[in-house]
Amino acid sequence: MKTTGNTIFMTGGTSGIGLGLARKFRDLGNTVIISGRRKQLLDQLATEEGFGTIELDVADPASIQAAYETVTAQYPETNVLIAMAGIMRSEDLRDPGHLAAAEETIEINLLGTIRAITAFTPFLLGRPDAAIVTVSSGLAFTPLAMTPTYSATKAAVHSYTVSLRHQLAGTGVQVIELVPPAVQTTLLEGREPSPQWMPLDEFLTESVQLFADQPDADEILVERVKFLRNSELENRFEQTFTTLNNTPH
Repeated sequence: MKTTGNTIFMTGGTSGIGLGLARKFRDLGNTVIISGRRKQLLDQLATEEGFGTIELDVADPASIQAAYETVTAQYPETNVLIAMAGIMRSEDLRDPGHLAAAEETIEINLLGTIRAITAFTPFLLGRPDAAIVTVSSGLAFTPLAMTPTYSATKAAVHSYTVSLRHQLAGTGVQVIELVPPAVQTTLLEGREPSPQWMPLDEFLTESVQLFADQPDADEILVERVKFLRNSELENRFEQTFTTLNNTPH
C-alpha cells in the first residue's frame, strides 16, 4: 500500500488507534474520511481537523449501505478501506448475562467488518492502488480470557482476511492486516489504559513506518505484538497464554 496520495475511508476513526491513524495518514498527504455514530463529534473533527466525515453504525447493515453510497458519490476517488470500528468488553462466562455483550461484540467487530468489506469490494476492484486494511489484534493469536468474545472475533477477522487476500489475489486490491498489541487507549470498556500497554503514539509511529517500509506486506506487526502473534509458530503458546492471563490488566 502506498502511504500518500490515497483517499481513505475508515469505519470508525473518532478515537483511539483509528483517530491516530487518520491523523498520521492525513499528515502524509492522504484524504481521510472517518465515520462513527456521534454526529456532534464528527462535526467537530471535520471543523477542527479537516477530515471528511460520515455517520455510520457498523452494527446496522442499512447504515453501512448508506455510508457506501455516500462515500462513493462524494469521494469517487476512494481507493482504500480501513475496517477499524470495534469494541472490547470483559465477560464473565459463568454469568448468562454476558451473552448480550458477546452478541454486540460479534455484530460490530466481525459482522461490521465483513459487511463493510462486502459493500466496498466491488467498487475497489476498479480503483488504482486499491487496498483493504483489516484490524485484528495480538489477541487473535493468544486470547485474553477476560475478553473471550473480543479475542474470538479478532481471530475470525484474521482468518477472514487470509481468505479475502487469497480470493482477491491478482485483482489489484491489496489486503493488509494490522495487528495491534495492547495499546494505551480506552478500547477496553470500563478500564483505564495500563502503563504496561504500548503508548499510542509509539504504536502509530512504528505502524505507519512499517506501511512505508513494507508496501507489499500482508501483515503490519510492531515488535511488541510478536510475543502474542508468534506464540504458536514458535511453539510457546501455552507459556504465552499463561503469562498473558496471569498478568494484571
